[in-house]
Amino acid sequence: MKPLRILFMAALLIAVTGCNTLDKRISTRQSQFDAWPAEVREKIRAGRVDIGFTPEQVLVALGEPVRKYQRTTTEGKSEVWAYTGSRVGFSIGLGMGSYHGGGAYAGGVAYETPTYGAEDERVRIVFENDRVTSVEKRAK
Repeated sequence: MKPLRILFMAALLIAVTGCNTLDKRISTRQSQFDAWPAEVREKIRAGRVDIGFTPEQVLVALGEPVRKYQRTTTEGKSEVWAYTGSRVGFSIGLGMGSYHGGGAYAGGVAYETPTYGAEDERVRIVFENDRVTSVEKRAK
C-alpha cells in the first residue's frame, strides 16, 4: 500500500499548492486590506469588484487575470483584464485486476487546466487611470 500513500500525498500536495484562494490573497496584503473601506472589504470577500476599485483591490478579489489587453479608442487608452471560469480538473484513479492467479493494481492523478480562449472569458475588468471604469460579464 506504500504506492497508494505516495499517490495520495502527491494529490494532496497538488491540491494545496495549486490553489490561490481568496483568504491567501487577503492575508498576503492584510495591512492594505484592513485599510480599505468596509464596503470594499465586503465586496472583495464576496469575490466581487466594482467601479472605482484599484488594480490591487481587483487582484485580491479575483486573483491574477488570465489575459491582459490594451485598448485604444478615440477616448484614450485603457487596460483590460480577462478572467475565465474556474474549470480546473483534478481527479484520482485507482484500478485493480487479476489474471490467471496474478494480480496488479495501479493508480493515477490528473490535474488539468482548461485551454483558454476568448470564449472561456467570464469577466473583463476595464481600467483607466488605475481605476476600474467598467465590469463586463458574459451573459449566460
